[in-house]
Amino acid sequence: MTLATPARITASEIKRRLDQGEPVFTIDTRSPAAWEASGIKIPGAHRIHYSEMEKHLGEIPRDRLIITYCT
Repeated sequence: MTLATPARITASEIKRRLDQGEPVFTIDTRSPAAWEASGIKIPGAHRIHYSEMEKHLGEIPRDRLIITYCT
């Protein structure tokens, strides 16, 4: 199976899509320690550390834009 390279999306593009009501699934890929230490958190984001992503594939919907981020 060949996987596509994920596209980058800007914060303003994400905001525009959210403002238009587009459903998105947001994943915060930071470690628990980095997440706790940060004042930047997107409300509603699902916290899945990047090293654990494969274990959580069944939880990720396939019918919407998926956004991953870390800070």
